[in-house]
Amino acid sequence: MPILEKATKEEEEKKKESHSQDEMVLPKLPVPPLQQTLHMYLQCMKHLVSEEQYMKTKGIVERFGAAGGPGEMLQQKLLERQEKMENWVLDYWLNDMYLNNRLALPVNSSPAIIFAHQHFPDASDQLRFAANLISGVLDYKALLDTHAVPVDFARGQLSGHPLCMKQYYGLFSSYRLPGHTKDTLVAQKNNIMPEPEHIIVACNNQFFVLDVVINFRRLSEGDLFTQLRKIAKMSENEEERLPPIGLLTSDGRTEWAEARKILVEDSTNRDSLDMIERSLCLVCLDCPSGEEPNDTNRALQLLHGGGYHKNGANRWYDKPMQLVVGRDGVCGTVCEHSPFEGIVLVQCVEHLLRHMKEGAKKLVRADSVSELPAPRRLRWKCSPEIQAHLASAAEKLQRSVKNLDFIVYKFENYGKEFIKKQKMSPDAYIQVALQLAFYRLYGRLVPTYESASIRRFEEGRVDNIRSATPEALAFAQGMTDKTLSLQDSEKMRRFKDAITAQTNYTILVPTTMEMFCCYGPVIPNGYGACYNPQPEHILFCISSFKDCKETSSNKFAKAVGESLTDMRELCVKCQATKTSTPTKQEATSAPPHGRKS
Repeated sequence: MPILEKATKEEEEKKKESHSQDEMVLPKLPVPPLQQTLHMYLQCMKHLVSEEQYMKTKGIVERFGAAGGPGEMLQQKLLERQEKMENWVLDYWLNDMYLNNRLALPVNSSPAIIFAHQHFPDASDQLRFAANLISGVLDYKALLDTHAVPVDFARGQLSGHPLCMKQYYGLFSSYRLPGHTKDTLVAQKNNIMPEPEHIIVACNNQFFVLDVVINFRRLSEGDLFTQLRKIAKMSENEEERLPPIGLLTSDGRTEWAEARKILVEDSTNRDSLDMIERSLCLVCLDCPSGEEPNDTNRALQLLHGGGYHKNGANRWYDKPMQLVVGRDGVCGTVCEHSPFEGIVLVQCVEHLLRHMKEGAKKLVRADSVSELPAPRRLRWKCSPEIQAHLASAAEKLQRSVKNLDFIVYKFENYGKEFIKKQKMSPDAYIQVALQLAFYRLYGRLVPTYESASIRRFEEGRVDNIRSATPEALAFAQGMTDKTLSLQDSEKMRRFKDAITAQTNYTILVPTTMEMFCCYGPVIPNGYGACYNPQPEHILFCISSFKDCKETSSNKFAKAVGESLTDMRELCVKCQATKTSTPTKQEATSAPPHGRKS
């Protein structure tokens, strides 16, 4: 597995002594029985393909699973692998999902979290906000270092089960190293090298080392503000300005690996790369984008920076955590996704925002009183080959920016409170709405990927929920096919069946702070749909690619709104019918025109 674990015996001893989540013994991820796997595969695809294609596939599956066939032999190998490894599927999954993927990280892989829009009257306010944010990072990192982050527990049907916490330790101590055919996830461990005591600040496409611990003392918020102000001033020096090397990390992974190989031939570049790769995180001080700061435009700034001529080069996409603080109040985080899942990111960001909310009451106005060494600008030696790579990366990023069809759609007719009153899971309800929306537009369902956590197992990440169920198809047909002439009661029965099929698998993890998540589409001819249900509204981030003639994010958002409206009407109608039709007992005891509440 391409995870470079750097640990020592001392660390192992320390772990044994620590009374923390590391002492939890979680079960190993089981290997499902072969016949169960094959049955589920056929069941998930039967209603999505033609009868001819299904029968052909069924024959292949039966031969594969026959006694003495290849299925039994491969199943045995998986069982042996499960015995030897902490998690038998993790390597396969990580490689297939991330490390083997050659596409560029922005838009195609890296998700973003968008904070509430900020108001910075002047540049100092932007820097104070950034200093507060960095202080929150150091606070959270201290919790991680002392293993004091509370253990997560499962919700829903598995409520109370402890969850694997290992992903949290990749937030500030890992790095995705580009490779020619496969990337490597480098997990930096303590004790083998000095603990990173710096972050990297990107400003005007330049990179600076900001030491957050000096002479064994963690910098105060006032110190951080002072240092950030020095960095902002240094970045404005035109004579010192260097090429925007961060652009290289926005390129395809193979192209970036080739460029990096050229860069490391020079010792200056090697030192600069080492400082970035070993840093805790990046803080990107962005220039104003020039766009109206609505939800859609703020999300785009986080996803791709608006291209190379805006803030697209003010990034280093290989770092798991990049915290963006824009002069125009556009703030959030964009993440390299391979070390951790969304819930881990959300929990971390919620801690940072709570820290900032408390810190806002005591915002630091004074400069540092201590003399601090000036932050250091990272230097680069750029050969003509690197200049050519930069030009190519800039052009490809611009193409990606223009090709992304993205919208943040706020459905305001109702939110999760109405859904809960129907005694339905908000997550399952919204998933069914997405299926109905797709069916409205295309008259069919297609394979749909929804993540489901398997962190109750050792080193568990996520598995795939097939949301396009046969029950969802029957409901979508019942709601849209006028020739069926279904009664509302039959539509509701199908609706409840679809909800039940979905609820068997999913449980939504809510956010409590003002923020929303978004990501780009993961296939060239499909949609990405991220949603954040609030009490009285639901926020959707819909993405697709403009060069696919079959997709349109605006049309899909409109279909989602229509589907949610129709689903509410169906619930209200059926509820009205239920309350206006008295039971036999009520009919004999209720007065004329009376209604039992």
